[in-house]
Amino acid sequence: MLVDFNTLPEESRVWIFQANRTFTDVEIEEITSKLDVFVENWTAHGSDLQAGYTIEYKRFIILALNQDLNKATGCSIDASVHFIQQLEKEYDVDLMDKMNVSYKQGEFVAYKTLTNFRKMAKERAVSKNTIVFNNLVNTIAEFKEHWEVPASESWHARFMK
Repeated sequence: MLVDFNTLPEESRVWIFQANRTFTDVEIEEITSKLDVFVENWTAHGSDLQAGYTIEYKRFIILALNQDLNKATGCSIDASVHFIQQLEKEYDVDLMDKMNVSYKQGEFVAYKTLTNFRKMAKERAVSKNTIVFNNLVNTIAEFKEHWEVPASESWHARFMK
């Protein structure tokens, strides 16, 4: 059951899929339509899941699930992964690679491999004050408070001197 992302409880589970490039406006429209259909029909053992999504910076797909109503199961999580993999193929984009880092350079969102980000930190091209996207957050509350944070407040801090 599709609901507005902003109406989901703070403790709702989130999954963040980070694209290796910015989506075009046309792609955003198409992906939004596909997400509407997927989320509306997303179930766990035949029971509807109350879920929503948001697309941020034309680059991040955030899927959220109210687990107070029904919890995600292995099959429902597999279905969401399969759906995301279909988007990857259809739009020739990487959404599943967790070994990459997105961070802000002014209003621009940059995307680097973890190796390159580590090298940039060593060369001081990024700092502990660089705003990074912590895609390891687990709930909407954490998403709101700890998704866009200075590197010093995220797991990225280990690369900063």
